[in-house]
Amino acid sequence: MSLWYNEHLVLIQSTMVSAIFALSIQLPLRFGVFSFAGVGSYGIGGYTTAILVTRHDCPILVAIALGTLLAAAIGYPMAWLLHRLSGLYLAMATVAFDLLVSVLAVNGGELTGGATGLFGVLVDVTTLHLVVITAVVVALVAVSEHGRLGRKIDVAREDPELSAALGIKVPRIRRIAFVLSGALGGLAGGLNTAMTTTIAPENISFALIILAVTMIVVGGVGSWKGAVIGAVVFTWLPTVLAFIGEWKGVVYGLIVAAVAIWLPGGIVGVSTDILHKLRRARRAGDIATAAPSGVDPSSVDPGSDVSPTDDGADDLPVVQTKELR
Repeated sequence: MSLWYNEHLVLIQSTMVSAIFALSIQLPLRFGVFSFAGVGSYGIGGYTTAILVTRHDCPILVAIALGTLLAAAIGYPMAWLLHRLSGLYLAMATVAFDLLVSVLAVNGGELTGGATGLFGVLVDVTTLHLVVITAVVVALVAVSEHGRLGRKIDVAREDPELSAALGIKVPRIRRIAFVLSGALGGLAGGLNTAMTTTIAPENISFALIILAVTMIVVGGVGSWKGAVIGAVVFTWLPTVLAFIGEWKGVVYGLIVAAVAIWLPGGIVGVSTDILHKLRRARRAGDIATAAPSGVDPSSVDPGSDVSPTDDGADDLPVVQTKELR
């Protein structure tokens, strides 16, 4: 086990960073905001971390925190600027933002290292750091899917007009989505820079947008579980498919096409459906076991609140009462 862990340490660390990055795209989609701005935030966090460490000898955790805050802060005015857009138009606007960040990185001169990027971000970020940060992020995102906050987000996503009628401030929820997406993207970019010791414009190219969408589609958009599963699959898949060489891109395309056609809910959606069917089957089996003789179990609704053991209830005398005046 120790040998396997040491051999795959980089992949394990990359999986955790990819999970945070995937959440930066999944979270706004769950809020009803069709945004890919997390990719641009990824670049902002990565470059900020690299500049602070290489040029100003800033401690790595402080540099990552500042990069995360900067990406989140940029997300707020972006939300105000794009608040009138939705759907495909909003998605294209955020893709333009991602490409703008990449262009600024290429033309940033000495500050960003130009087309070659910045190298030599030699810091000590341990696996324990990544585990703790990833666990905290996943826990916070998971909590946001439940309770009163989760219900507000669901209603705002499914029916903005109804949300407004119920007093839910949809524009505020959209702004929060942009800020949180920026923070998660910036955090992932800073951690990746610390782990790989480098950041370059090619790391935040259009290919990263495609990878993010692929992770979400395959894993499932509706829950944080989908983002994490998608991150695990597409972080380890290149290693598993290393033997096919350049055909990996074709396999990726086939996987995404198959999921879109036969598994529109992603891996999480299919797993949820299977669990529901198993629960209904088990509930039906319990009813069949508990049903008294002479009662057809198939006539009892598995979701009914009526207990099948109430035998003889129909034999009780009916007492008629008159309304008191």
